[in-house]
Amino acid sequence: QIQLAFETSFDMTRRIAMKARVQWLDGRAFVGESGSGHAVVMDGAPESGGRNIGVRPMKMLLLGLGGCTAFDVVMILEKSREKISACDVELIAERSRGSPNIHACKTYLQVERQKPETSRRRTRHKSLRRKILCCFNHVWQDGKD
Repeated sequence: QIQLAFETSFDMTRRIAMKARVQWLDGRAFVGESGSGHAVVMDGAPESGGRNIGVRPMKMLLLGLGGCTAFDVVMILEKSREKISACDVELIAERSRGSPNIHACKTYLQVERQKPETSRRRTRHKSLRRKILCCFNHVWQDGKD
């Protein structure tokens, strides 16, 4: 039996504990469970020994980044009393074939509003692009020079 323990710490002023657990099922399949009890199946491609029964773990990172980004944008716009009808985030990442490292990630965000924007709100939305609230964005940026 091998047991490993490690801790990753990020310098944040407010800290909230979160838990997650990932259990190996078989082959390359895993089930991840959040501290709130929500579960997701992850698996590898057949050529890697998987059965293709779940999302690839590396793609879960992209889904988390996209979900966190959309969550923050919707929350900020709703606090600004914007009536939004759609929010779509598309992420395109590049990685090496032999390496699990992601070298680049482009994020495309499209938001549709129900009412016309005013010039004051237009300026506020331009500054929204500069705000990075998602913790995954901070982690992503830390590895870049």
